[in-house]
Amino acid sequence: MKVYQSNEIRNIALIGSAKSGKTTLAECMLLEGGVISRKGSVEDKNTVSDYRDIEIERGNSISSTVLYAEFQGKKINIIDTPGFPDFIGEVIAALNVVDAALMVINAHNGIEVGTEINWRNAIKNNTPLFFVINQLDHEKAKFDEIIQQMKDAFGDKITLTQYPVNAGTGFNSVIDLILMKMLKFPATGGKPEILDIPADEKDKAEELQKTLIESAAAGDESLMEIFFEKETLTPEEIQKGIKAGIRKRDMFPVSCTSSKMNMGVERLMDFICNSAPEPTDTIKKTTEGKELASKVSDPLSMLVFKTSIEQHLGEVSYFRLYSGEVAEGIDLMNARTRNKERMTQLFAVAGKNRQKVEKLVAGDIGSTIKMKDTRTNDTLNSVKNPNDIIEPIVFPNPIFRTAVKAVNSADDEKVGTILNDMHKTDPTLIIGFSKELRQLIIEGQGEFHINTMKWFFDHTHKIQIEFILPRIPYRETITKMAKADYRHKKQSGGSGQFGEVHLLIQPYSDHMVEPTEFPIRGKEEHVLPWGGKLVYYNCIVGGAIDARFQPAILKGIMEKIEQGPLTGSYARDIAVYIYDGKMHPVDSNEISFKLAGRNAFSAAFKNAGPRILEPIYSVTVLVPDDRMGDVITDLQGRRGIMMGMDSEGSLKKIIARVPLAEMNKYSTSLSSITSGRATYSMKFIEYAQVPADVQSKLLKEYEAQQVEE
Repeated sequence: MKVYQSNEIRNIALIGSAKSGKTTLAECMLLEGGVISRKGSVEDKNTVSDYRDIEIERGNSISSTVLYAEFQGKKINIIDTPGFPDFIGEVIAALNVVDAALMVINAHNGIEVGTEINWRNAIKNNTPLFFVINQLDHEKAKFDEIIQQMKDAFGDKITLTQYPVNAGTGFNSVIDLILMKMLKFPATGGKPEILDIPADEKDKAEELQKTLIESAAAGDESLMEIFFEKETLTPEEIQKGIKAGIRKRDMFPVSCTSSKMNMGVERLMDFICNSAPEPTDTIKKTTEGKELASKVSDPLSMLVFKTSIEQHLGEVSYFRLYSGEVAEGIDLMNARTRNKERMTQLFAVAGKNRQKVEKLVAGDIGSTIKMKDTRTNDTLNSVKNPNDIIEPIVFPNPIFRTAVKAVNSADDEKVGTILNDMHKTDPTLIIGFSKELRQLIIEGQGEFHINTMKWFFDHTHKIQIEFILPRIPYRETITKMAKADYRHKKQSGGSGQFGEVHLLIQPYSDHMVEPTEFPIRGKEEHVLPWGGKLVYYNCIVGGAIDARFQPAILKGIMEKIEQGPLTGSYARDIAVYIYDGKMHPVDSNEISFKLAGRNAFSAAFKNAGPRILEPIYSVTVLVPDDRMGDVITDLQGRRGIMMGMDSEGSLKKIIARVPLAEMNKYSTSLSSITSGRATYSMKFIEYAQVPADVQSKLLKEYEAQQVEE
C-alpha cells in the first residue's frame, strides 16, 4: 500500500440503528475499494466487519470494526459501529476520531431510536454528518415519508443529492441531482448506466436541484456570487458547496443505496472522496488547548481510541494520528505513564485482516500490537512533545448494574482477571469489587450489554458465572444528641480486661453548635472515604482515662462507623465526645478501651434518632411524546420525584430524582414500556433519608440476615 498524504485520506464512521445495513454497506465499500474480491453477507456469516464469533452467531455487531478502502487515489478509513444502544461507547469512540459520520437509515423502518441516539451523539461531538437511505429495494421502502420524518426530526438542513425513481421491489434507478442524470444499475449491482433524466421526472429533478444548489451556494461566499450571476452552479461547484456545508454542519446531504444489491455504493464512495471533510478540516485539541491540525510537519501525536484482544496476536491498539508521521521501529512516549513504547509493527486494518505498512502520516488511522502499557484514551507522542495529552473520549455513565460471582468459588480469581481484560477492550464496562457491599459489581449500558459479557464466559472462557441482585450502598447517620456508656470487664485468671467509656454523639454539620457542658481538650476531624466526616473530641479531665487509650477508643468507634449499627452500612456525619470513663491500674489495656468505645458508640447511635440514607440519582429519559405518560407513571411507581420536562428534537425529556434501589433493570422495563423507543442516562447526585416504611423493612431484613449468619 502506498503512503497516503493527509489530503488523500477520508475518515468516516458508519452509524445508525441496528439492522439499517451498515455492515452490508461496509462490505460493498470494501468490494468497490478492491480490499475484497467477493462480497460477503450477514446471512452467510462471512462479512469482514462481523468476524468475531459472537457476531457471527448473533448476526449483529457488538463492537466497532476498523476498515479501509482505496478508491480514486484516496484511502477511505471506515469505522463500522454497532447499532444497539447498549454498545453506544463504540459509536462515541468512533465519532471522536473521524472527520465525518454517515448515518444509515433503513428505507422501510425510517427513523428509529438508534437513529435519534446516534444523531444526538454526533451533534454533541460536533461531527459533520451526511445520510444514506439504504435498503431501497425492500418491498415496503417509503422514501418520501422518511425524508419528511428526517426534516421533522433534524431540521430543514436535510438536503437531497439523490432520490429513487422506483423504490421498492424492482428498485434499480436513482436521479442524481449533482450530475442531473439518471443512474440505472444492472441486476447484479455495481457500476450504473448513466442516462438522461426521463421526461416524467424532469420537473421534479429540476425543482430538487434548485434547492440543492441554493443550499450549496449558501456555504461559500464565492459560490453565492456565482449563483447570483448565473442562477446555477456546475457539478464541481455544487460538490465544493456541499463539502463546505457538511464541514460547517450547515447541510446534511442525503444519498440513496441498496447495499444488499450493491446499488449506489460506488457513487456514494465518489461522493465521500469529493465532498467529505479532509483530516486537515478537523482541529483536535490537547487538554492544554493546543490545536492539532493533521500537519505532517508537526511533532507526532496520536490517540489510541480502541483496544481489542485478538487470537494469536494479543492486544491490538487502534489509533488516529493527529500530527506528524509514524513508522515502524520508532519510540514514542505515553503521556499518561511517561514511559516509552516501541512501534514494533504498523498496519492498515480491514477487520481481522491487516496489511503491514511502512509509514502513516497525519490524519490516518492504523493499528499496532504488543504495546507494553498503552490503553484506550492514551496519547502517544514523539520525544519532542512528550507531555501533550489529546482531549480524551468521554464515555457515557453506566445505567445498569448487577453483582456477579463464579458458580465455582475456585474460579473467583479468574473471573476478576477476565473482567479486567474486558474493561480494557470496552471502557463502558465498569468493574469493581465493593468492600462495603462485599460483592463484585459490574456496570454497563444495559442488560443486553451485560448478557453479552456473559456470553464470553460461557463460550470463550468456559467459566460459569451468575448474576445476583446488587446490594445498595446505604449510609447511616443520626438526627439528634444521645449519651451512652459501656463497661468492658473480663476476668479469666491473672490480669484481665477492663475499660469504661462515657460518650455523647450528635449529628455533624459545618454549622453545628458544640455542647458547652464538656471542656474540649482535643479535636480530630476525619474525612471518611465514603463521604461525610467523623469528628472526635477528647473531653476527659482529671485523668479518668489515660491519653494513651484515646487512639484505641477512636479505633473501636471507627470500626463501628465502617459497619454501621443499623444495617452494617457505612455511617457518616457524626461528632463524638468522650467525656468520662474509668480505668484499672492492672487490667486496663488497648483492646478493653477499643471494645468499650465501640459498644458505647453503638448504644448511643441507636438512641440518637438513627436514619438510613440511600443514594439518589438524577435520571434523564428521552421518550416519544405518545409514551411520556407511561414513563412518568412508571418513574413515580419507583418513588421518583419529577424535577422537570422539556423537549429535545422530536423527543420529550423527563428529569426525575430516583433512588438507586428502585432502578434495578430499569433499562429492560423502559424498553418494554416504550417498545425500545426511549433511552435514558443517570448520574449520582446525593444521599437522602429513606422513608420510614423502607427503613423499617431494611432493619428487619438485616436482623434476619444476622440470625441466618
